[in-house]
Amino acid sequence: MSSRKKSPPTLQRRTFLRHLSVGAGALLSGSHLKTVLAQNSPPALITPDQLRPQLNSGIMSGDITRDKAIIWSRADRPSRMVVEYANNEALRDARTLTSALALPSTDFSARVDLSGLPAGQRIFYRVRFQDIRDASVYSEPLSGSLLIPGGAERDITFAFSGDEAGQGWGINEAWGGYRIYETMRGFKPDFFIHSGDQIYADGPIEKEVKLDDGTLWRNLVTPAKSKVAQTLDDYRGNFAYNLLDANKRRFAAEVPFLVQWDDHEVRNNWYPGQKFGAAETRYQERELSTLAAYAKRAMFEYNPYRIEPSDPERVYRMFNYGPLLEVFMLDERSYRGANSPNRQSTLNQDSAFLGSAQLRWIKQSLLRSRSTWKVIASDMPISIVVPDLNPDVPPGTYEAWANGDNGKPLGRELEIAELLRFIKQHDIKNVVWVTADVHYASATYYSPEKAQFTEFKPFWEFVGGPLHAGTFGPGEIDRTFGPDVRYVSIPSDMKQNRPPSELLQFFGLGKIDAKSKVMTVSLHNIDGKNLYTVDLHPEA
Repeated sequence: MSSRKKSPPTLQRRTFLRHLSVGAGALLSGSHLKTVLAQNSPPALITPDQLRPQLNSGIMSGDITRDKAIIWSRADRPSRMVVEYANNEALRDARTLTSALALPSTDFSARVDLSGLPAGQRIFYRVRFQDIRDASVYSEPLSGSLLIPGGAERDITFAFSGDEAGQGWGINEAWGGYRIYETMRGFKPDFFIHSGDQIYADGPIEKEVKLDDGTLWRNLVTPAKSKVAQTLDDYRGNFAYNLLDANKRRFAAEVPFLVQWDDHEVRNNWYPGQKFGAAETRYQERELSTLAAYAKRAMFEYNPYRIEPSDPERVYRMFNYGPLLEVFMLDERSYRGANSPNRQSTLNQDSAFLGSAQLRWIKQSLLRSRSTWKVIASDMPISIVVPDLNPDVPPGTYEAWANGDNGKPLGRELEIAELLRFIKQHDIKNVVWVTADVHYASATYYSPEKAQFTEFKPFWEFVGGPLHAGTFGPGEIDRTFGPDVRYVSIPSDMKQNRPPSELLQFFGLGKIDAKSKVMTVSLHNIDGKNLYTVDLHPEA
């Protein structure tokens, strides 16, 4: 990425995010909204390419729900995004929206919030940026499409995975880049759940990595990915790096994203209030709360988030896909207590994982849902034991829900026990969990007959990933909630941190049949091979 002025040491995060939210909201009224027939002047035919705004990060859509969608892109200079959209590929009778100005304050990213979209129809859109210094100069157009939820007779297909550019495995263009995105695109999902670790801000990428067979893995490198992220521009550069991959850009132009964060968007095993130990010497910026503020700001700038004006830092949210499906995206980073032995006997701030406000939200949201299927997107698995192996952390410290003791719920397990109990007490049907984080794929059925804690309805949890990172595992399983692991995508004796070239990269697909309402969930490898499939029949 090009050099920029150093960011100020203190970010007014809430002020910035409110500004970003207002900028998005302003698209619906005032001088920034032009809902008219497409009458924009075409780009000047003789303008040299280097004088046009450049869209090196491509285009994305996301936060699709009912009749709304966010369109996102990013230019390389002060400009304004112009989006034309219609329900036909020729863009006949297209409508046009313009964004707030794309300025350095948002790293030249911009978004528009489309609304009033027709249920069950595919929307085609075209994005250009107008140079604010010369209104006659436009970028080359980029085109995309998205499918709006709804339609009683239409099946729903979605993909899920996580973990991208981790452990030093970056974009190897000679190998094909992030090949898994092109594979997922071939399945034509309606949307994609990115379950976190969108970036590895703490994982520098080197130009070459020697493989076990002596050959070299050759990475595309950038200044921002050549070191740990410590400034706002470093974090921005991590997100921009992944959008250099042609496979991801092509996928993002056709498949809407629903994204959440995990730890590596900030730093390995991050939690609020975390301190660097003496063993971590790579960071000159020692204030993790500052790094977290940079990370969240960059994440919002580089994703098609719909910012909530009343709570502009909120990551958890829900998406209604009509009578068949609702998706609930959790945030298991912002409100958690410190990583610990995870043996607390009461549910309080120290043992929190979702936090009290988010726990109330997910309970009430599930209770209000009238959709057949309720998919909970969690950025960490329930029963796979994830130790915190950061420097200066004592042994027996845990990062996820499970504490590894196979007993009655303690620590963070108290929170999920409360949620599972609530689901049973209110007879909330057809809840399915999807997640990533552990860098292998698995399918697990949770049964109270095999559990230490029994006050819950049986349910499934599916793990995808990694998208493009080192492959690890399989992990130890905590038996508190009666997990029956039906499938694991890797051998138990596998050498750790396997490169993408070994093809151990995974994603999941969910497909809901509109007539039978059966949800078929399958796990796939990087080439699309079906590794495991199960049909989930809805409870009446």
